[in-house]
Amino acid sequence: MKRQKNKCDLVVVGGGHAGIEAALIAHKLGVDVILVSMNTLAIGRMSCNPAIGGLAKGQMVRELDVLGGVMGFFADQATLQSKTLNLSKGRSVWSPRSQIDKIKYEKVAQKHIESVGLTVFEGEVVKIKEVGGAVSSVVFSDGFELFCRSTILTCGTFLNGLIHIGEKKIKAGRLDEKRSEGVTESLSSLGFSAGRLKTGTPPRIKKSSVDWSVGLAGYGDKNPKALSYKTNNFSPKDEPCFAFKTNKKTHELILKNLSKSAMYSGKTMATGPRYCPSIEDKVYKFSQNPSHVLQLEPEWTNSKQIYVNGFSTSLPEDVQLSCLQTVEGLESVEFLRPGYAIEYDFFFPSQLKRTLETKGISGLFFAGQINGTSGYEEASAQGLLAGINAAQKILDGPPLLLKRNDAYIGVLVDDLVLKDTNEPYRMFTSRAEYRLQLRASNADQRLLEYSKNLNLLDLSLLCSLDKKTKKTLSVVTYLEKENISPKEINKILLSLGERKISEPVKISQLLKRPAVKIENFFLPPLKNIKKDFPLHFEEILFEAETIIKYGGYINRQKEEIEKLKIYEEMLIPKDFDYKKITSISNEGREKLLSLLPETVGQAQRIPGIRPTDISILLVYLKRSFHVKQKTGDKN
Repeated sequence: MKRQKNKCDLVVVGGGHAGIEAALIAHKLGVDVILVSMNTLAIGRMSCNPAIGGLAKGQMVRELDVLGGVMGFFADQATLQSKTLNLSKGRSVWSPRSQIDKIKYEKVAQKHIESVGLTVFEGEVVKIKEVGGAVSSVVFSDGFELFCRSTILTCGTFLNGLIHIGEKKIKAGRLDEKRSEGVTESLSSLGFSAGRLKTGTPPRIKKSSVDWSVGLAGYGDKNPKALSYKTNNFSPKDEPCFAFKTNKKTHELILKNLSKSAMYSGKTMATGPRYCPSIEDKVYKFSQNPSHVLQLEPEWTNSKQIYVNGFSTSLPEDVQLSCLQTVEGLESVEFLRPGYAIEYDFFFPSQLKRTLETKGISGLFFAGQINGTSGYEEASAQGLLAGINAAQKILDGPPLLLKRNDAYIGVLVDDLVLKDTNEPYRMFTSRAEYRLQLRASNADQRLLEYSKNLNLLDLSLLCSLDKKTKKTLSVVTYLEKENISPKEINKILLSLGERKISEPVKISQLLKRPAVKIENFFLPPLKNIKKDFPLHFEEILFEAETIIKYGGYINRQKEEIEKLKIYEEMLIPKDFDYKKITSISNEGREKLLSLLPETVGQAQRIPGIRPTDISILLVYLKRSFHVKQKTGDKN
């Protein structure tokens, strides 16, 4: 693609999920952005699992949406199947997930980028330049130099990517796609520390070669919910996925050929994702399991190519095929593409601020797998945050800083910058101590103020969500104040197996009973909501019910958050000298010097930091503050 200018405000390197979010939100905020991709036809490509959302990931997609992100909106337009996971558990961990037509998703993303007028350059960035500690330009492999005020690197698995299929090694960023060379070396020369990680993807097989009658069909929800608040009409297809099971023969064949797997060959390999193990790991490490489930998922509408979820592997291609052919229903299976493992460079995320700007170079941001994460949703979340903060820096506006109690995105960033990572990071509900408050159903309530303050949403959607959140709270107030008589409710209570009441009781008190639902009180004030909020009627009632049912637990968490708030807001000066604190533990000093936390709250969460270290730090901070005050008075 012809490059018609050599200067802009912001360069976003990489056209994956992180890059798309970063470039689009910065463009929306009025920044002059150029998105750079090695292959513009691959922008928005879903290189692995054809799904968006899932456990904790679905919550992040809803958060992205409220903060001006596009992943959920694109996914809704390409959904093959939609369902909510974890319905048998508490509402805090209910997670939306959509099976996606990956070809349509690419097209939707690329069409949107074109429609908003975002500038896209095709080419390979190989070098980042800085002047006076601030990013100044990026250099392409053909020597072209693009000057900028800020840069966001979202390089995915492309940094010196190396694919493994048995003993075969292929230099690539994805199968049949060129890897990126030069960026790692450039950043290392600027003082950044890099590491090596590994991930993998399963084989793709011919649909016609599967005996589908053997598999157990799995369908989506009868009343599916859109991932995005921007989606008005959501009537997705409901294409089934099919479950098959490995067996003793499969496991024996895998164990027999274990030494041929790149991961078990004895050669040193980077660390892979613990929570998304290869089939080799499953069979070897969990030998007590007689079988493992394989989910066969369509990759697009009428797809002849099927994704074998659960069979990530780096075994030789012929061994992969033989192993799959031991599975009932897959005896005649044929490959379209083998599974493979891929190693790639990443940069330790402790080198970042909470904004995802690097501590070493002003205006340089990292987002996505370059920070050691795994997954589309984690990448998109980082891309959006980096894009907002890069734009705010350029526009001299306040940054977006999300706390752990604000969003899963806040948990993600906090974990990355404080705990670093020696394996691909993946988000789970268990990582969030305040997950009871971080529900998919209340993302708008939690984050809408941020969107208002930073102008992240179109005015019409902002107003719509504002009215919705206010109505939800007014419903809660109504339910907490309104009494209901025995005559009105006892018959319903008895039908639910609940004890009846003898005098008028607040509706909210009855709602706290497990079997009682809000629809049992379908009084006129609740019925009328449907007229004013036809699109969000069910969401309003569901969320109001949730707030009441979990009110006690939620309030306890809020009290805990309020107690810790003082430490979260207590800033540590950038030039604070930890070496002067002689009474602090050696480990504590080393950790503080290495990670340079921005707040006392962050310092508390660093692994290895003791409570006594924090107490001593607070004493020195107060002393330092008083000294600076006196100095300021003299001047």
